[in-house]
Amino acid sequence: MSIRDLCVAIAVMVIWGLNFSVIKLGVDQADPIMVTALRFTFAVLPAIFFVKRPHAKWRYLMGYGLIFSIGVWGMATWAIEAGLSVGMSGVLLQSNLFIAVLLGYLFLNEPISNTKLMGCFLAVCGLVLSLSVTDGTVSVAGVVLILIAAFCWSVASLLIKKSGTTEVFAFTVWSMLFAPVPLFLIALSRTGADQFLSTLHTWNSSLVFSVLFQAYPVTLLGYWIWNKILAKYPLSTVAPLTLLVPIFGLIGGAIFYQEQIGTIKIASCLLIILGLCVGLIRPKKVRCGRSLAIING
Repeated sequence: MSIRDLCVAIAVMVIWGLNFSVIKLGVDQADPIMVTALRFTFAVLPAIFFVKRPHAKWRYLMGYGLIFSIGVWGMATWAIEAGLSVGMSGVLLQSNLFIAVLLGYLFLNEPISNTKLMGCFLAVCGLVLSLSVTDGTVSVAGVVLILIAAFCWSVASLLIKKSGTTEVFAFTVWSMLFAPVPLFLIALSRTGADQFLSTLHTWNSSLVFSVLFQAYPVTLLGYWIWNKILAKYPLSTVAPLTLLVPIFGLIGGAIFYQEQIGTIKIASCLLIILGLCVGLIRPKKVRCGRSLAIING
């Protein structure tokens, strides 16, 4: 990977990592589902008028849009409101990679290597350890919600694979067309009509910044750049960069919200990130004389 592309990719990881701090900024001002609804409203409009509809069936677009918006970011945003720190949210959301491995095995007949099993074991150990954090930055409700978000992200990835699309950015934009209305209805049912209308009429600079940052730099710009890099380089080269997201998430939480990074939290994060690293190792074919030995990393 060229130095220029590497720097651009790392910049995207910084944006995605700091996004968890920006989400918290928004949920401190409004209902988390409302914040998510506004995010996807601005992300889809006006972008959808400039992006050609991808060659994918409507059921995949609708399914992905609902699961990605409500299941992933609706639950992740709610998890932060429920007491999960922005740093731990970024780390625990990465568990979607291992849930995706399980779903791939169950529904796509994809094999699970020994390295992936070891990676899953390490990540689960890190997850269990995170529940013992007692500094107020981890709540049971928050962990449950973020794990639901991680599961939904894996399901969303499965839908993209099932759709067979190669136009991932266009697929993402058009799928978001189905997100705002259901999210607004959920927010309305949670807050009531008075609070719902009050939020829409009394925007402040913090809420505006949170919504627009999530809609444009995170969703549209981030995915556009990331998809271009994915198309240019092998997945095995690019995928490990996503491990920087939880690291920048932790840094953002420490800088903007003075979240403490204690020994247990560090150990938990290291186990989860180590598990992700191990899970990314692929078996390699090595020639030895006239025979081929398959080595599991």
